[in-house]
Amino acid sequence: MLTSMLCLAFPLLLLYAAWQDVSTMLISNWVSALLALLFLPAAFAAGLTMNEIGWHLVFGAIVLAVCAVLFYLNVFGGGDAKVIAAASLWIGLSAVAPFAFWMAVAGGVLAGVLLALRKMKLQSEKAWLARLLNPEEGAPYAVAIAIGALVAAPASPVLAAGLSAMA
Repeated sequence: MLTSMLCLAFPLLLLYAAWQDVSTMLISNWVSALLALLFLPAAFAAGLTMNEIGWHLVFGAIVLAVCAVLFYLNVFGGGDAKVIAAASLWIGLSAVAPFAFWMAVAGGVLAGVLLALRKMKLQSEKAWLARLLNPEEGAPYAVAIAIGALVAAPASPVLAAGLSAMA
């Protein structure tokens, strides 16, 4: 039960990050911090060994370093970099392939939809929608991050334990 409750934070925080990114094009630092912080109790509750937890932490640190470089190169925003790194703690090496694949697919679809909508030169009174339709703005990539992480979740040992505890 505890494992399931801790693991429930993973999708909820990712969905909140996606919503916040769509509505403001910013992701609060507390979202990534809480996502990263909750990994340890969830991993212990899921029964991971210290060695397995260590590998998740090393993987998360490597992802954070890579994302910091990509942020510096202006590939994506700082909030996106932090959410990817925090989600990577939970995902681990065992689920990195589906995470990266589905995040890339979702990001491509998101970019395609935004490009098509922006080409139509639509207007909106709503600030969040006007921002999304503005060709000068970026894309709310936390949507793609959330999709990739949620699809990859069953391949993660931590999240798989949370899912099986619900059954």
